[in-house]
Amino acid sequence: MAKSKKGNAEIVPLHEKLPRKQYEKELARLQGELVKLQIWLAESKAKVVVVFEGRDAAGKGGVIKRITERVSPRVFRVVALPAPSEREKTMIFGQRYMERFPAGGEIALFDRSWYNRSGVERVMGFCSDEQYERFLGGVPKFESSLIAGGLQIIKYWFEVSQEEQTKRFEERIDDPRKVWKLSPMDLESHRRWYDYSRARDTMFQATDTEASPWHVVQADDKRRARLNCISHLLSQIPYKEIHRDKVVLPDRQKSKGYVEPAYPWRFVPNKY
Repeated sequence: MAKSKKGNAEIVPLHEKLPRKQYEKELARLQGELVKLQIWLAESKAKVVVVFEGRDAAGKGGVIKRITERVSPRVFRVVALPAPSEREKTMIFGQRYMERFPAGGEIALFDRSWYNRSGVERVMGFCSDEQYERFLGGVPKFESSLIAGGLQIIKYWFEVSQEEQTKRFEERIDDPRKVWKLSPMDLESHRRWYDYSRARDTMFQATDTEASPWHVVQADDKRRARLNCISHLLSQIPYKEIHRDKVVLPDRQKSKGYVEPAYPWRFVPNKY
């Protein structure tokens, strides 16, 4: 791996892929820290919202999967809402997201969020100019009121290059395991790259505040993006390790004459 040195620090170009063994070792360590965070959440009753936004095919879902795969889904709740129903269309904007906000001791991971209004809804014309302007003007006040009420909000934007996005879309077309990820909106986001760039820039200018800033994840290398995001997330929450007594496995009870019945179990065939 080509590296350059500046003083005592090694600089690794972002385009160089992180070795799998190094990635898996560090991911395991970070997932152990997420378990500590889960235990702390249960005791502190803290409430955390994490917003995941960004380019289509930037790897948001992959990061969320790695965050949640070793923790309880009752504590780390993933919120990935479909298009609004007819009833939800009559709600005030943001209402259907607020219904999914965490209670004490929970963290809600929003795979897309109320920021749809400043992204796909703006670019695709799903909202009016008035609705869009009202959203941009109101979001900082909205988020400030939530924070004042005891909710911590952490916002991530995942950014990839045009070349990497194209590569990932092509993989979705060719891989039967990924074809479900490719939607008409994805195709439009590929075609309308610069419309989405302008919408992102305007969103940042209006909603990147001191109280609720945006954190940008460079996501051309999925492994680095996952580790960087999880590490940063942990650094944003003031958790601490809670002491727990060592678990001792109890002895099994006595059988007291129990015998397995001669029942015709329908076993799954051993094909592998």
